[in-house]
Amino acid sequence: MTQNILFIASEMTPFVKTGGLGDVVGALPKSLVANHDVHVKVIIPLYSCIDYQKFNLYPRMHGNCVNMGNCQEFFSVHQSDFIPGVETYFIEFNKYFGRPIYRQHGLYDDCNTHQEYADNAYRFSFFSRAALQTAKDLGFRPDVVHVHDWQTALTPYYLKHDNDPFFAHTKSLLTLHNLPYQGRFGADVLPYAKIDWIDFNPNAFEDYGRINLLKGGIRFADKLNTVSPNYAREILTPEYGAGLDFMLRERQHDLVGILNGIDTQMWNPQNDSIIPHQYTWNDSEHGKARNKNELVRHFNLDTSDKPIFSMAVRLTEQKGVKMLSECIEPVLNTMHCQFVIMGNGDGWIQNYFDSLPKKYPGRIGVKIGFDSETEHLMDAGSDFSLVPSIYEPCGLKQMVSQTYGALPVGRATGGLEDTILNYNEYYGVGTGFKFHDISSKALYNTIGWANATWYDRPEHIKMMRKMAMKQNYSWNKSSTDYKNLYNKIAGVY
Repeated sequence: MTQNILFIASEMTPFVKTGGLGDVVGALPKSLVANHDVHVKVIIPLYSCIDYQKFNLYPRMHGNCVNMGNCQEFFSVHQSDFIPGVETYFIEFNKYFGRPIYRQHGLYDDCNTHQEYADNAYRFSFFSRAALQTAKDLGFRPDVVHVHDWQTALTPYYLKHDNDPFFAHTKSLLTLHNLPYQGRFGADVLPYAKIDWIDFNPNAFEDYGRINLLKGGIRFADKLNTVSPNYAREILTPEYGAGLDFMLRERQHDLVGILNGIDTQMWNPQNDSIIPHQYTWNDSEHGKARNKNELVRHFNLDTSDKPIFSMAVRLTEQKGVKMLSECIEPVLNTMHCQFVIMGNGDGWIQNYFDSLPKKYPGRIGVKIGFDSETEHLMDAGSDFSLVPSIYEPCGLKQMVSQTYGALPVGRATGGLEDTILNYNEYYGVGTGFKFHDISSKALYNTIGWANATWYDRPEHIKMMRKMAMKQNYSWNKSSTDYKNLYNKIAGVY
C-alpha cells in the first residue's frame, strides 16, 4: 500500500538553503519516490529569494485561512513540479517571508545586521499551522509528517493537541539536524502559537522562563531521529546534548540515527562536468594529478609535488577553524605541504586566513566567499580534506571528499566517526585520518601523520584513495532506512 509522507521544512535544495537541512529535504524525497512505494509532498515557505520563473512555480490556492491562537491569518499556496515526482508547495505570506534575503542571510536573521528576527517564533508557528492546513486543503492525509529542526518542531504538538479528525491516524517524525539550534524565544508567543499554558512547563516547552520550540517538539513527536548513528549516541550525553540530553535520554527508545547521503549525480568525479578532468577509482592517480595541476594554478601554489590539504567549509568555530588557526603556521613552518582554504563566516577568521598567502606565498591559497566550481576543483585536486569539527551531526564534506579521492583529516565525532575509517598503518587500509582531542596539538599531529604517510608510504595512500572512492554514500540506503522507520511509526510491518 502506498504511503503518504508529508515533509514540512524551512528550506529545501535547490529552491533555498543555508546548510545541510536544505540538502536533506531536497534529496531524501527524490530517493524515496524513486526507490519506494510512497507519495511525497513537501511544504516550505515562499521566501523572497526563491526564483519563481526558474523553478516553474504557479499559483495553486488563494485565500487559505489558518486559525492561530488569537487571530486568523490568510495566505496563498503555490506549487512547483521542478523536482520530478515530488510535489513541492510554497506558503506565500509576505508579512513573514517576503523579507530581503542576501546569500544565506535573511531566512532566520536580518540580512543587514545578521541578528535573529525577533518574531521568528511567530513566523514559524504560523508556518507549521499553515502547512498542516495546506495538506488538509489539498485533501492529502499523510501517514507520517516528517518535520525538521526547531522551525517546524511545533507541528507534532499541533497534531496531538488539536485532535483534528483529518489527521487522526497521522504520526510525526522530528529530525534533529543540529541540536544546539533550538528556537528559544519569549513566552509572549504562546497565545498566538496556540500553545496551552499547561504545556509551558520544564517537561515540554518551558526553558528557564522562555519557550524552547525544539524541546517541545522532542516531547511531542512520535519518533525522533538524527542524521548519523554516532550523533544519536552523542546527544544523550551532557557534552553534546545542548541542555536537552535529559529529555533525549528519556526518549532514547524513540531515537534513531540515520546517516545522510550525498547527491551522487552532483558529486561524481566520473561525470562531473565542473572539474577539468573526469576520472574513476581505476585511474584516480592520473585523474587527480591532472586536476591537482589545475588547482595549483587556480590558487597560485608553487608545485604539484607536495601534498595539498583543502578546507571548504563555513568559517565558524563549530568547524574547528580556531584549532586550524592555531596550528596552520607551525605546520607550514615545519612540514612540506600546501593548503587551499575557501569559505566565509566569522570576520576574525576570514581576516586571519586571508592574510596568510602574503606571509606564505605559494604555500597557501585562500578564497573568502564560496562557489561550487572551486569546491569541486578542490575535492578533485587536493590530496587531503580538513574536517576538524568540534561537533558534526553528520557532515557531507568528508563523504564528498572521499568520493573524489581526497582523504579526510577529521575529528572522531558525529557523522565523521561513522564515515571515516581510520588509517591502519600495518595493513595500509582506511579512508582517512582521525583524532579525538579538541586541541590544535591533536590537529597538528594528525596533519603530520597524513603528511608523513604521503611521503613515506605512497602505496598506502593509493590504496586508501581507491578504498575511499569505492564507498557508497548515495541516498539509496538512507532512504530505505527512512522508509523502514516510516513503516514502524505508522505501524506497518
